[in-house]
Amino acid sequence: MSIRGTKIEIQELTHRYTPKSPVTFNSITLESPPGEALVIIGRSGCGKSTLLHILAGVLQPTEGKVLLDGHQIEKPSPRWVMMFQAPHLFPWMTVAENVGVGLTFGHWSKKEIVERVTEVINLVELQEFVDNNVQDLSGGQQQRVALARSLVMEPELLLLDEPFSALDAFTRASLQHDVRSIARRLGFNIVIVTHDIDEAVIMADRAVIMAGSPGNIVHELDVALPDPRDRHDPEVQKFRGLLMGAFQEAANV
Repeated sequence: MSIRGTKIEIQELTHRYTPKSPVTFNSITLESPPGEALVIIGRSGCGKSTLLHILAGVLQPTEGKVLLDGHQIEKPSPRWVMMFQAPHLFPWMTVAENVGVGLTFGHWSKKEIVERVTEVINLVELQEFVDNNVQDLSGGQQQRVALARSLVMEPELLLLDEPFSALDAFTRASLQHDVRSIARRLGFNIVIVTHDIDEAVIMADRAVIMAGSPGNIVHELDVALPDPRDRHDPEVQKFRGLLMGAFQEAANV
């Protein structure tokens, strides 16, 4: 499986949902180099999920634009895919059928679908459940199916909107580690929206903090920690303290 990352450019982005509604965020400019794991954190209402939806092409900004390798995002595309808090699987389908549904709609051959689906299911360690119905799986396993369904399209950018927030602590930690590991191995970009400081420290190459109303970027911190990251490691805990301090400072903006 071969995936490359992409350069993301967010240029002077402003958004309001209607002409009379308040500005959600104002004149945001941000760049992310190929292969970066970028985490956007902030309190509810600062516009971080709206920003992610604009990156996904499902929402158009009022002003400004988003470029991937110089090409403007104006609609959804297999090049950039989004995972949500709920996996949104087809409950009557098996794991393999759910993972391959996008390839089926894309009119891939049966042989190509089987090969690609098998490769990705092995990547997310679900090979024991390939023929299981997804409604018989645990919440964490269902999110792995959703991850595999995203990766099978070989996207350059994976967008995560708090996809692990409903999971238990052990499953959440396992998926955080695995998603970061897979992304680094395959080289694609990740943009993660979260309010979880620990998730930011474990998954990010860089953390961006949004705050205010309208929302703006108030802090950026490079997460210069080695992999794999252990949340009990003193250096990880030290950086967690720095990020928490910046987050609390942003809350007063």
